[in-house]
Amino acid sequence: MSFSMRRRDVLLSLGAVSAVALLAACSDDAPKQQAAGEQPATPATPATPSKPAVAAPAAQGSVDMAKLLEAGSLPEQMLGKADAPVTIVEYASMTCPHCAHFHETTLPEIKTKYIDTGKARLIMREFPFDPRAEAGFMLARCSNDKYFPMIDVLFKQQNNWVRAQDAQSALLQISKLAGFSQESFNACLTNQKLLDDIRAVRTRGADEFKVDSTPTFFINGDKYAGALTVDELSAIIDAKL
Repeated sequence: MSFSMRRRDVLLSLGAVSAVALLAACSDDAPKQQAAGEQPATPATPATPSKPAVAAPAAQGSVDMAKLLEAGSLPEQMLGKADAPVTIVEYASMTCPHCAHFHETTLPEIKTKYIDTGKARLIMREFPFDPRAEAGFMLARCSNDKYFPMIDVLFKQQNNWVRAQDAQSALLQISKLAGFSQESFNACLTNQKLLDDIRAVRTRGADEFKVDSTPTFFINGDKYAGALTVDELSAIIDAKL
């Protein structure tokens, strides 16, 4: 994928709807549930058995953890304690709907159950597929200690800025909630070094760890592609504790 676009192009590209499809290779398969209606004239239906535990999905390969955790072009953004026994490295794109789904539905429970209790930590790495995703990550990086809150807001409001005719204005309104001014917003999105560094994170993920879709997770070195459910991710983490 060419990275010839320069810093002004990132800012200018926000004024038109992106032609790039949202490149998440994974889909979330929700189990179908059937409602059982009451029939007074018939005997009571036996109680439904307890739901069996979800088995951990098979890893799709593995990488060397020491290499994976080597310092990259940007400081790591991490949730949890550095000495947690389980390390989750997530490669995500801000315009990926499956990444947004994971952060809205799965991560909050995993954070409460494992990250806040010191059992796991999450390292998030940028893997943008298009200029709008690059802009979202740039703003999160420019928000300093508000990186994860900014990521959360951008995912929650993804449809409002990813599909907007004028994404620049939509992102500016979101950014103002994090303390950006018009000047700091423009300065962030025209910061060539930051853009280059974010692209370097993506290139390293693709070249060294064969990431080609989002979200992709490396859990203690084992690779899992797709927006894992709470039960699936819990099963993986539990097996490593």
